[in-house]
Amino acid sequence: QVQVVESGGGLVQAGASVRLTCAGSGDTLNDYGVGWFRQGPGKEREFVAALNWAGGEYYADSVKGRSFISRDNAKNAVYLNLSSLKPEDTAVYYCAAAKTWGPLLTKRTSYPTWGQGTQVTVSS
Repeated sequence: QVQVVESGGGLVQAGASVRLTCAGSGDTLNDYGVGWFRQGPGKEREFVAALNWAGGEYYADSVKGRSFISRDNAKNAVYLNLSSLKPEDTAVYYCAAAKTWGPLLTKRTSYPTWGQGTQVTVSS
């Protein structure tokens, strides 16, 4: 079973961009669907973006048009690029992996494997 670790968070100003990395170990991430979720202060964990093992992409409406999820098989990693950041993007961002596909990748309950999260704080 794959394990995942997130990195790339930090304190950024509104309007800036951030690239988050989900690094896999123990197995090949390319064999998994990979999702990004986030949990803001006092909020439920919510879907952000997901990438099917076959390359299909899914995005939440809140980030559509300013986010891009991609995969680097050589580095066993999945990236989330998020631009035009807003204070409401402030959250802990989690990477998750599952051997499933399609719209199920937008559901938190589809994922058995989660990372510890990386904090993104957007200042106004």
